[in-house]
Amino acid sequence: MTVDYHAILPELILAGTIMLVLVVDLFLPARLKWGSMPIGLIGVLGSLVAVLTLLGDERATFGGAFVVDNFAVLFKVFFLVAAVIVLAVSRHYIDQPGYYQGEYYFLLLTSFLGCLLMPSSRDLLMLFIALELVSAPGFLMAAFRKWTVTGVEGGLKFFLIGVLSTAVMLFGMSLIYGLTGGKTRLDEVAGALGKLDASQEAMALASILFVVVGFAFKVSAFPFQFWAPDTYEGAPVPVAAFLAVASKAAGFAGLLQLMFVAFIGQHEFWVPIFAFLAIATMTIGNLVALQQRQFVRLLAYSGIAQAGYILLPFALVTTDQAVNQQAFASATAYILIYGIMNLGAFAVAVALSKRSPRLLISDFAGVARVAPFLAVGMTLFMVSLAGVPPAAGFWAKILIFGAAISRGEVLGPLLAAIMVVNSVVSVFYYLAIARQMIFQPLEDTTPVRTPVLLAGVVGLSMAALLFFFLLPGTFSRLADISTLVA
Repeated sequence: MTVDYHAILPELILAGTIMLVLVVDLFLPARLKWGSMPIGLIGVLGSLVAVLTLLGDERATFGGAFVVDNFAVLFKVFFLVAAVIVLAVSRHYIDQPGYYQGEYYFLLLTSFLGCLLMPSSRDLLMLFIALELVSAPGFLMAAFRKWTVTGVEGGLKFFLIGVLSTAVMLFGMSLIYGLTGGKTRLDEVAGALGKLDASQEAMALASILFVVVGFAFKVSAFPFQFWAPDTYEGAPVPVAAFLAVASKAAGFAGLLQLMFVAFIGQHEFWVPIFAFLAIATMTIGNLVALQQRQFVRLLAYSGIAQAGYILLPFALVTTDQAVNQQAFASATAYILIYGIMNLGAFAVAVALSKRSPRLLISDFAGVARVAPFLAVGMTLFMVSLAGVPPAAGFWAKILIFGAAISRGEVLGPLLAAIMVVNSVVSVFYYLAIARQMIFQPLEDTTPVRTPVLLAGVVGLSMAALLFFFLLPGTFSRLADISTLVA
């Protein structure tokens, strides 16, 4: 079997960077430990250049288990841009006593390597390896603040529930392997599942359910979401940003491939399951977010609600390929926009964390007077998360709403109506942050100095949201050409 090294070049560059970071850190003096960050950044940018050389190309290697197409390239670019942002916001947060910087950047880049593999994994074994490569370093990074009770508690919850969900998912994959006669490639699994006799169908459906449970944990869907708030609160803020955006997007990238390729023939079984997951996840996420008083926990429950919105297109699948394609594209577009607005919000949180380490919502009072740029940025990110103009989050919700209406029957409009109600509920807690920053009195009038890297991340995120709002066809067109639905 020949290996297409051009197809795996981005992963090779990032893997080499990871090893370089690990080795170089051994020789850096304590005052220069931050040097691991620029090394990692250069490697990520090198991987991004390699991905861009694959634009418009379609390649497969390892017997079709690893595929590079428009879908894979789009997500790889997304993950690498997210890696640049997370590295940038980590620079000033991790550069303080108690953090082992070399080990941190090694673990972070290893997780991003798993993210890069995920959208190209068209094989059950490759999907499992990619998912574990994302998750295993995440368990360690979540508990990086080991001197705090919340850090240890959050990391332990993440680890225990993560291991359990992995076991359930792997059990489901092993059953599918047996039922399909040893097939692991997603397209071959789809064909083999369609030929099962009646006596095997029940076991096949149970296997699919086990696999969905494993990925439901990864994307923090109800009822597997309870690890997220404690883990996000206990983890370093940049790690919370990684878990909320890149790790979750990797889970959805794998889930899209499984449900729209491998298990599409069984959609009548799993569509009601995803309808329940979407409704419960968005509703519980929004209702509990209303009660939060700590900002990172609020973003955690917000992320749970946003996961519910992204799960909604899975419940729209029918035998109509046009509807399926629209649903797939709307989910992909929402993931891209969600990543931008959430990373921007976490960047502002990092910028304010030294002034207010606990990051209570009350700590945002009067921020507009001492850090107007950060206040404008956070307001735009909150408005976008709520799905209110003038930000790209509005169009992301419109795309899913349109896909639900196009699906027709009772289920489509019902899901669209529930999504609208949930979006209205979310406005209350998102705009509460803006109200705190703009209208609440300020006690400490000391100006907030924002590091250049953080200011750049906030500025670029704002520009991207405004750009995609003014030109919504740009990201919807990207999603349309990146669909796996023929």
